[in-house]
Amino acid sequence: MEGTKKEIILKKEIFGKEIIFHFNRWAEQANFSLSATMGRSMVFATGVMSKNENSQLDYLPLKVEYEEKYYAAGKIKGSRFIRREARPSDEAIWAARMIDRAIRPLFPKKFKREIQIINTVLSWDGENDPDVLALLATSLGLLVSDIPWQGPIAALRVGKIEDQFVINPTYKEREKSQIDVIFSAVKKNGKMLLNMIDGSFHERKRSEIFEAFLFAKPYLEELIEFQTKEGEKISQKKILIEKDLSESEKIEKEMEDFLREKLKEAFFQEKKEERTEKLEIVKKDFFSTFNIPQEKISLFENLINEELKNLLEEKILNEDKRPDGRKPDQIRTISSQVNVLARTHGSALFSRGQTRVLSIVTLGAPSDVQLLEGMEISGKKRFLHHYNFPPYCAGETQPLKAPSRREIGHGMLAERALLPLIPDFENFPYTIRVVSEVLSSNGSTSMASACSSSLALWDAGVPLERMVAGIAFGLVKKGEKYKILTDIQGPEDHFGNMDFKIAGTKKGITAIQMDVKIEGIEEEIFKEILAKSKPVLNEILETMEKTLKEKKNLSPFAPRVFVIQIDPEKIRDVIGPGGKMINEIIEECGVVIDIEPSGKIFVTTEDEKAGEKAINWIKNITRKIEPGEVFYGKIKKLFPFGVLVEILPGQDGLLHISSLKRMGINNISQNFKVGQIIPVRVLAIDELGRINLGLKK
Repeated sequence: MEGTKKEIILKKEIFGKEIIFHFNRWAEQANFSLSATMGRSMVFATGVMSKNENSQLDYLPLKVEYEEKYYAAGKIKGSRFIRREARPSDEAIWAARMIDRAIRPLFPKKFKREIQIINTVLSWDGENDPDVLALLATSLGLLVSDIPWQGPIAALRVGKIEDQFVINPTYKEREKSQIDVIFSAVKKNGKMLLNMIDGSFHERKRSEIFEAFLFAKPYLEELIEFQTKEGEKISQKKILIEKDLSESEKIEKEMEDFLREKLKEAFFQEKKEERTEKLEIVKKDFFSTFNIPQEKISLFENLINEELKNLLEEKILNEDKRPDGRKPDQIRTISSQVNVLARTHGSALFSRGQTRVLSIVTLGAPSDVQLLEGMEISGKKRFLHHYNFPPYCAGETQPLKAPSRREIGHGMLAERALLPLIPDFENFPYTIRVVSEVLSSNGSTSMASACSSSLALWDAGVPLERMVAGIAFGLVKKGEKYKILTDIQGPEDHFGNMDFKIAGTKKGITAIQMDVKIEGIEEEIFKEILAKSKPVLNEILETMEKTLKEKKNLSPFAPRVFVIQIDPEKIRDVIGPGGKMINEIIEECGVVIDIEPSGKIFVTTEDEKAGEKAINWIKNITRKIEPGEVFYGKIKKLFPFGVLVEILPGQDGLLHISSLKRMGINNISQNFKVGQIIPVRVLAIDELGRINLGLKK
């Protein structure tokens, strides 16, 4: 540790890279502020806690933001009229959610003061991703501040390049990596506990993913020990937490007995709506029987939820009984259907219990790609997955707004699960957009979206090598006793201790996302869930595959993409002066044309004949003309010295007066007119590519 009371610098080297934490008091009115630097990437992390708490809330009012600034990368971006940052990119939203999921479980359960964490990327070097830096800075800041928090946490990204695991790989290294996963962990009672996982994989084995964690584990321990040791020297005293209720307002034995019997009957229902309706009746009956005043209702509702949580734990741990009557390892009834919409390019409906998702695929031209413009990314994206969670799917009434952070995050998770199976552009030159509409929600809609999207892609004729399925595992844990729950639904997600989403094929895993409501899970539980996921995913995949009767061709409603390779030197001929030629082809044929610098041309159209016409047109423009060839050309212009004849689209030749005189034609205007079709023979082509024609008898 270096510095003064005002400025403190902490340094830690991990896997050959130095991380520098600088408490610089730039934001001195915040509860904490510091920067974290790796290479030339720097994040500025701040945390502010409100002065008063809202005891009416039944959740922790935590907000986490992750801001990407264009100046950090030396860019000026935005629209032509507004040159500043607008809404966060999807990647920034994902980073904010990742940080939130890691730190949230470590706040006191009864804490009701608003907390806002803002991570701002001030400098980006194009090599080191600031997202993990932001999480580490947030952890250290919370640890030394007066905000109640039970950290620290450690976080690392793991990649695998040429069979070697790498910690915090660079962007270029990640492009070669078959694994891209972030592990976040805490240490309690001398034991390392995983509290957040977010990873994308190219169909990797479960054993390999577990090995990635074991490789990261000692480095995670180093980071925790570093924060604990250095944090003790500079940490502030934590504020005291006010209690929700006075002793006299706690649930008395009579109330507890009343609730347990009534809740037991209402809670264990197969259907979500029946459970919700009966629980509302129990609450109203309770408030009425014990004369609970209006201003205390929200407080007692929190305590009722505690009773429900205790009831769930008791029944599952002692009786293997879940709210809908299933055993811990039992999947809900699954059904699927493809081609459910008549006019779309591909569609599928996937149901798992009361969770139901409709996915729709649209195929577009290469030019329909999404243009990416952000601090980190500038490029194109040809596979898109969008997830919508309308209020009716949960039986609620809400105003329709722009996609929420949750919707964006769930969409990205399903997209990452599917991406390794999407054929490359060379084999399938389409832009692909999938939209997943959640029709009914009762747990794990993101993983249902991965299933329905996989089916819809098949229905659209996208040549997937294998199908992708997803499932969510839950956990109920009390002390050393625990039960892993397969295919969790609403109350198990809400009152349980973990949400572990995992997607993959019969070959391997493609995506994992885990968050917990407890401090963390032991590595043995992580390993057990990985093992349990194999037969479960295979069972879902086999059910899905029964829906697929035969190999599907491209939808008749999808556009066709015709591909032709030309000499790059001929690109200018296809485009023509001022774009005249290409615009003529587009207008006359009704097609979309995309040209790559390599000379590869893509013609996209819904009319196959129009596509063939455009391709032939381009072939004629770019074909090599040989002396001796005969054409029926169209006269374009008359000159005193000869006749300009278009022998192919975009290719003209000159019928010189000298050759005409040898045939006895002395007056051009008397013998020819513009638009006339005449037979001509190619006599010669000079060094400049000019074509000399002769009139064919």
